Amino acid sequence: MIIVNEVSKGYGSRTLFDNVSVKFSPGNRYGLTGPNGAGKSTFMKILTGELEASNAGTITRPRKVGVLKQDQFAYDNERIIDTVVMGNEILWNAFKERDALCEVENLTEEQMNRLGELEVIIADENGYVAEFEAAEILRGIGIEDDDHENLMSTLATDYKFRVLLAQALFGEPQAVLLDEPTNHLDLESIHWLEEFLWQYEGILVVISHDRHFLNSVCTHIADIDYDTIIVYPGNYDDMVEHKMQARQSIESANKDKAKKIAQLQEFVQRFAAGQRSSQVQSRRKEMVRLAPEQMKRSNIQRPFIRFEQDKPSGREVLQVKNLTKAFDGNVLFKDFNIDLLRGEKVAIIGSNGVGKTTLLRCLMGELEADAGSVKWTEAATWSYYPQDYHDAITPGSTALDWLMQYMVDEGHQHVRGLLGKMLFSGEDSAKATENLSGGEAARLLLARMMMQKNPVLVLDEPTNHLDLEAVSALAEGLTMFPGTVFVVSHDRDLISDVATRILAFTPTGLRDFQGTYEEYLQDNPLKELAGKGKR
Repeated sequence: MIIVNEVSKGYGSRTLFDNVSVKFSPGNRYGLTGPNGAGKSTFMKILTGELEASNAGTITRPRKVGVLKQDQFAYDNERIIDTVVMGNEILWNAFKERDALCEVENLTEEQMNRLGELEVIIADENGYVAEFEAAEILRGIGIEDDDHENLMSTLATDYKFRVLLAQALFGEPQAVLLDEPTNHLDLESIHWLEEFLWQYEGILVVISHDRHFLNSVCTHIADIDYDTIIVYPGNYDDMVEHKMQARQSIESANKDKAKKIAQLQEFVQRFAAGQRSSQVQSRRKEMVRLAPEQMKRSNIQRPFIRFEQDKPSGREVLQVKNLTKAFDGNVLFKDFNIDLLRGEKVAIIGSNGVGKTTLLRCLMGELEADAGSVKWTEAATWSYYPQDYHDAITPGSTALDWLMQYMVDEGHQHVRGLLGKMLFSGEDSAKATENLSGGEAARLLLARMMMQKNPVLVLDEPTNHLDLEAVSALAEGLTMFPGTVFVVSHDRDLISDVATRILAFTPTGLRDFQGTYEEYLQDNPLKELAGKGKR
């Protein structure tokens, strides 16, 4: 069990959570939720021991805890398989000490005894099948056997992250603490992770902005709000319903109390100077008793995302014929054809590295295809949300000034109002662009797309830095948009809500499926997606 007792954390005058006491029990899978900036990662680091609380609160942890580390480059000089085994620190230290003793030519009796003790530790920790178990986890998250002996430095950054996830899951830890484990996983690997966690019998605490993942995996939600952490039974959607019902119940009770207080107040005013002093006093006491319950302000905020278009595109938006692209002899797509009509919303799916971003860049003309043609209708201008926001948002400006450069004739007030809709209120709009968090940068890019009012929207992994409320608002905005949408995403709820057409990278090539994501899955289970991309 993980026991948190009266833990507080704040920065300066801002309190993230105050005197939190909560228990995480074995067999339960907890989603740690809250908007960007609520303190989820901070609380997770307190659980792992990386951060100390602001007060004298205490944390009780199990002996073996698996933690998803965030530094993808820390193990570059280690073998991939060894990096995973390091997840069991007891076993790994026993291996290292044993190997060092085996290098000694003439062992003392004490060293011989220690060698025997180490063999017992290795046996107790299942060390003799460690590499087999590590390899099984690596295969599940898309890293094949041929790569297991290679150094971590040979892997692309997203695959390094996968190895660190395997490290956290390895060795039968009593508790697993995962911060955004699905960020660098494709749909097939996310599905594998869900199945793995369903079978896990220890304590799971996970932070994720993937609502489908939380709904699929979690038995409880630990929600950071109202300066505390409240544990709700059920998955994320259950928690939202519980919170709404609880707040509505308090609001309804407060209305009833206010109505009753008004009646009592009327009686007091009428008879305060009369002969009914005892009755007046009684009603005054009743008014005090009925004082409405004070509700703290929730920190949940949802941006308002609506995309408009100044001028619709033509009916036939895009015509692609025989499009082909390869890198270093690896064919990403070949002889691809598509005719796209105005209003269609296309989700591009597939494993990491198979060519999703390359396809977008070829369609927009940023990258030259090896063969084939791309023809847009003359009125088909687009707004682009890049996967890496650092290339789009230049430093040395403020959020307001950066957005102002895309203003045509709307005026300052319109831009400020737009920033307000995207949760940049008050001083937030004056924040330096180089100091923006990932979530703030994502909302700023979406604000630019809203301002540009182009008839085509192109989004490459837009949910990577958005919290759950913002992802939901984005899905709503894209669904209501009357124009054409291209979106690359691993977020299944976003794809399900928005897409009317699927472009899927599969082992047999790039497939054009005219239908929703659910209809696609009926004919093409996740295992049909390409399982290994270009690294």
